[in-house]
Amino acid sequence: MFYDHQQIEKKWQKYWEENQTYKTSNNTDKPKFYVLDMFPYPSGAGLHVGHPLGYIASDIYARYKRHQGFNVLHPVGYDSFGLPAEQYAIQTGQHPAITTEENINRYEEQLKKIGFSFDWSREVRTSDASYYKWTQWIFIELYHSWYNKNTDKAESINTLIQHFEEKGTEGLNANQNDELNFTAEEWKESSDLDKEDILLNYRLAYRAETTVNWCPALGTVLANDEVKDGKSERGGFPVFQKKMMQWSMRISAYSERLLQELHTLDWPQPLKDAQEYWIGKSQGAQVQFQVEGHDEIVEVFTTRPDTIFGATFMVLAPENPLVDTITTEAQKAEVDSYIEETSKKTERDRMSDVKNVSGAFTGSYAINPFSAEKMPIYISDYVLMGYGTGAVMAVPAHDERDHRFAKKFNLEIKKVVETDEDVQEKSFDSKTSVCVNSDFLNGLNYDEAKALIIDAIEKKGIGHGTTNYRQRDAIFSRQRYWGEPVPIYYKEGMPYTLPVSALPLELPEVEKYLPTEDGDPPLGNAKEFAWDEAHQKVVSTDLIDDKTIFPLELSTMPGWAGSSWYFLRYMDPNDQEVFVKKELADYWGQVDLYIGGSEHATGHLLYSRFWNMFLKDRGYINNDEPFQKLINQGMILGMSAFVYRIDGTNQYVSKNLAGNYQTQKIHVDVSLLKGTSDELDTEAFKAWRPDYANAEFILEDGKYITDREVEKMSKSKYNVVNPDDICEEYGADGLRLYEMFLGPLEQSKPWNTQGLSGVYGFLKKFWNLYFNGDTFEVSNEEPTKAEYKVLHTLIKKVVYDIENFSFNTSVSSFMIAVNELQKIKCNKRNILEPLAVIISPYAPHICEELWSLLGNKESVEFEKFPILNEEYLVEDEIEYPVSVNGKMKFKISLSAQLSAKEVEDLVISDERMQPILEGKTPKKIIVVHHRIVNIVI
Repeated sequence: MFYDHQQIEKKWQKYWEENQTYKTSNNTDKPKFYVLDMFPYPSGAGLHVGHPLGYIASDIYARYKRHQGFNVLHPVGYDSFGLPAEQYAIQTGQHPAITTEENINRYEEQLKKIGFSFDWSREVRTSDASYYKWTQWIFIELYHSWYNKNTDKAESINTLIQHFEEKGTEGLNANQNDELNFTAEEWKESSDLDKEDILLNYRLAYRAETTVNWCPALGTVLANDEVKDGKSERGGFPVFQKKMMQWSMRISAYSERLLQELHTLDWPQPLKDAQEYWIGKSQGAQVQFQVEGHDEIVEVFTTRPDTIFGATFMVLAPENPLVDTITTEAQKAEVDSYIEETSKKTERDRMSDVKNVSGAFTGSYAINPFSAEKMPIYISDYVLMGYGTGAVMAVPAHDERDHRFAKKFNLEIKKVVETDEDVQEKSFDSKTSVCVNSDFLNGLNYDEAKALIIDAIEKKGIGHGTTNYRQRDAIFSRQRYWGEPVPIYYKEGMPYTLPVSALPLELPEVEKYLPTEDGDPPLGNAKEFAWDEAHQKVVSTDLIDDKTIFPLELSTMPGWAGSSWYFLRYMDPNDQEVFVKKELADYWGQVDLYIGGSEHATGHLLYSRFWNMFLKDRGYINNDEPFQKLINQGMILGMSAFVYRIDGTNQYVSKNLAGNYQTQKIHVDVSLLKGTSDELDTEAFKAWRPDYANAEFILEDGKYITDREVEKMSKSKYNVVNPDDICEEYGADGLRLYEMFLGPLEQSKPWNTQGLSGVYGFLKKFWNLYFNGDTFEVSNEEPTKAEYKVLHTLIKKVVYDIENFSFNTSVSSFMIAVNELQKIKCNKRNILEPLAVIISPYAPHICEELWSLLGNKESVEFEKFPILNEEYLVEDEIEYPVSVNGKMKFKISLSAQLSAKEVEDLVISDERMQPILEGKTPKKIIVVHHRIVNIVI
């Protein structure tokens, strides 16, 4: 019977939509299971075949859990704020909302074609005001919270105010920007404005001067992961370090919890390691060094205070505020020039560039508090203002980077840890040796010396032992249009939150999407964007009088804001009263399975964990962690095609002749190849772009053969394969099966369209099991044991594979089972009905059609997954190979129920054994039960 995949797939996609087959109920006594894909950003290019890999895997798992009787939440939505739509708006004037809507419609059409079992009724978009109302609400909650280190959680700012009213800062143990000291009386006597200023020092969302990645061409601040090699990832524009007043999120308050909770998560170890490194916990001491001839002190954090006697110079971050104060007139020009150069590098570039050494001398000296020696103070880009204190005491004998710096600038290298190595030539870093040249620390090991020096530092009143974290607070402002407005207005320069009743604060219309002429963010172009405090509404900016009508915040939230809590909104997507009802958050709990790319390790995944912990602290949800199990899917790589252009000509030489010429290798669109071959359609190539219109070709055997190479699938490499084309030719079920068949989910693997024919052939074989010629024919006859064995072997394998996410081996098992059933001409209902259920998570359209043809009225989706019966896998007879002195002589079929001793007796008495033994008694008989018999004579 002809397998018409196009007709079948359209029919069932229509059925699922009309019947809302995958709509999830909140009212059920079923156990829950929450399966989620990382939030997609709807780009203008749409999906290529690499994108659905993780979605197919999660969809198989979601369908399998439904078959197991779970109430499955498997939603979809769009992380729809983003820089590409804004850049397009700047270039064309088209509102980002229009571009985003068009892109989403394209994505949705493609996703529905692949047959995903998403609950589309729960779709959310971060750029919808009904959604970002709650993102703004969470911001307001963060603003009105502080972190109490005593209770180790976030609390309402009101409890902090109460503490100030009763005790001032006495006994306060809070995460803060600066350590403040005042009495309850001083607090009460402070003006309202001063009180607000003090509270900003503690709020979890606060405003402070921060060094940021500023991109003038884009007119915005960029996150570290949006910058590559000193340029913006989007557009390749130069990025500079700049100090700006910015909103920040106090994620640093959660560093220890974020670190400790990692141990409770079933995540890939490399991802956990990346977060652990990013958080960067280290224990050591904070120490103050006096600057000679100045009142200033340089404070450093060091993990090796035991080496302080070997500290021979100091290095400050170029952006350290002390640099201005302590730089001498003679060194000012050199220092200023170095600071200008450093501003062109991002923090990430500076951290990763370990080989290049550079710096500038400030002209000033610090005094070593223990050796009393003068230490020249330098600046260098390897020291970061945001980590520790923005200053290091350099111990070149025992730190590789300090050593390189000392060698470059000819600075003293002093050994203070015992070693036979020449520290003048190479640094020696060890915690197993003992201290030397270190006065009262001499002869002590690392632990003893560290404890003693920290005690001495504290007694001198110049510091204390402490724990430090590399992770810094997350910048929460972006100077761009297409993002969530920050619900803040300014009165006397102080920020105040809008009332919750005024949310959402909607994005205003603007005439242009660039910063204003005064350098304000694009929202500064809005005509209706001021806050009328008396009437609690947004009004015209012309009315701002700073008495009752005030300016609103002009920055928008970063791209990660909306994606830091979306998994919670899916639980209750249409609620107008709360971001999620507590009882629904309690029922759905954590995401049980989260699938997405590893590139989000230190961005989205950290921010989501932070916001989730915060919402738990404030009593809105019950789980500390959002994602219990996480899988990073690998990449599907593209098979790029290349042509060889002879240098200085418009001639193109075929691959195997290219070695005879000086050529340039150029990417060519894979759609220009003939069918699934490597042959270039030369006419299509000439029509592809104007500069190729007059191309000439040097052919081999009358053909132009392209070179091929496996690379990342991307538009720029012209190797993108559109899933729509695959669905058209091979069907969505073919695409789904092939993507899984390519290899283990976590690994990267190359795409090869030619490989689809094998999977498509399997689908046709599977389809034809249910037909006799063109007639649907399934027998009600009881299957044989051999038929049941094929089915139950498959059940056992598929259950194991799905639960271990080994989807590729399941597809192989389907092929084996169908081949075996075809060989024995099985058409029994008791085999073919469960077979359709087993394969349905992978190939839902064909299985729905077969399930329907089998006479079932309901969707196959909720049919119970077939139960394994091990009895069908027990062999009745075993064929034992019999080996004598290591050579196989014959095979004997015996009952599987026989013991090893019974097998031995029957083999020895077998008539074929007598001429081999020649009357001898065997020296040894080894029976490997159900496997083999070995005899030594």
